[in-house]
Amino acid sequence: MTKNDAAILGALVADAASLGLHWLYDPDRISRIAADRGLVFLPPDMDDYSGAKGYFAHGGKNTGDSSGYGETCLLMLNHLARHGSFDRVAYQTELRSCFGPGGTYVGYIDSPMRTTLHALLLLEPAAFPVASGADDDQHLALAALPALVALHDGSQDGLMDRVEEVVRITNDNALAVAAGQCAAAALYNMLRGEPAAQALANALPFAGSVLGPLLAEALAMTTLDGVAAAQRFGPACHVAEGLPVIFHIAQRAPDYRSAVESNIRAGGDSCGRSIMLGAMAAIGTGKQEAGCSIPLPWLGRYRKLAVAADSCAALGFGTDI
Repeated sequence: MTKNDAAILGALVADAASLGLHWLYDPDRISRIAADRGLVFLPPDMDDYSGAKGYFAHGGKNTGDSSGYGETCLLMLNHLARHGSFDRVAYQTELRSCFGPGGTYVGYIDSPMRTTLHALLLLEPAAFPVASGADDDQHLALAALPALVALHDGSQDGLMDRVEEVVRITNDNALAVAAGQCAAAALYNMLRGEPAAQALANALPFAGSVLGPLLAEALAMTTLDGVAAAQRFGPACHVAEGLPVIFHIAQRAPDYRSAVESNIRAGGDSCGRSIMLGAMAAIGTGKQEAGCSIPLPWLGRYRKLAVAADSCAALGFGTDI
């Protein structure tokens, strides 16, 4: 497996692993469930949410399925494998076909995706706006980025331009763009061999005045504690809450398993955070000797592994871990 493959599969597997307890805002309840049944790849169960703060969104899903974030991540991977490079109108068309009425995705979609679909469904592809998204800063802004970053072989400046274009397709919002560019810069640096702490710190100039201080504070936390990070920055769906938690865990977790489990224990929008966190943690981030790889049983539980693996192979990544 190459680093590029690992980043993409790490994002997809982390999302599927988190689905069973997604949007459960009760770390104590999550801890009790973990002691009884574990944390990862749990089947969504409404009883887990009974009497607790949370939103049960995945009643029609099974173990190994993806959230809407994971499906967006896979959609971009398949798009790049099909076309060889990013084609905005084709991607918007595929997004509409996947998530729109009669589409292949069945499940919960969040507010920015609903707004995006409303805009795209009213138009012919030739009239799709460059920025078709909602004025919204939720985590959907990050969901399409791992494959985009992994395939990019040009300058970081060129990547930032492309990230802005992709983010604004679903999230036409300045804070969402800043979060996307900062997260993409960190992953870009990691894929080029920078250790996590260095890559994350070097990405801070892209974060802007709102996110920058929050991310710097998150990186200053010296002990891995996803619950404490989520309590400090917020466990919900907005990038100013989730990206600091991602940066904290990505810097402090010793391996992929620890990163994903710490994110789930934090509660809230664990799937939304899992895409970029899973991508970062899976490539080792300079700690390969500590076992920073996706556990083989976890790969096997992701229901669309064959589809994702075929698309990774079609992209022809060639740098071994």
